[in-house]
Amino acid sequence: MTVQLLAFKQQLPSHKRGKKILLIEDNDINRMLLSDYLSYCRYEVQSFSEGSTFFKAIETFQPDLILLDLKLPDIDGYSLLAQKQQKANLKYISIFVVSAFAFKADQEKAMRLGARRYFVKPINLTELVMAIEEELACQCL
Repeated sequence: MTVQLLAFKQQLPSHKRGKKILLIEDNDINRMLLSDYLSYCRYEVQSFSEGSTFFKAIETFQPDLILLDLKLPDIDGYSLLAQKQQKANLKYISIFVVSAFAFKADQEKAMRLGARRYFVKPINLTELVMAIEEELACQCL
């Protein structure tokens, strides 16, 4: 597994390294593991456990992409998606939902509210990073 991770890390395009990812995830272990993995892949990661930090974190951190859990202790991710859509100055920031909600209706609702991708936990980290790379490459065009 370690050899695969090292090989994958070397494949990352050098012009994509250091991009900023905001992670909103209430589960401490999931947040730590995902944050560590993305940092290992040379992303600059800032993570929070509550949705109340969402807009302040966007303002101060200025992420290139956001990973958002839907079930948060203080506000649901759907509400954050809807609120973000109302802010014209934030529409350029892509959001990937990372959630345990596996029903198609949950995915469809998130996508209607502006999510670019939807990943059901437990996620495949390689697929997630490849999707992030693809999304960030599209932003540069």
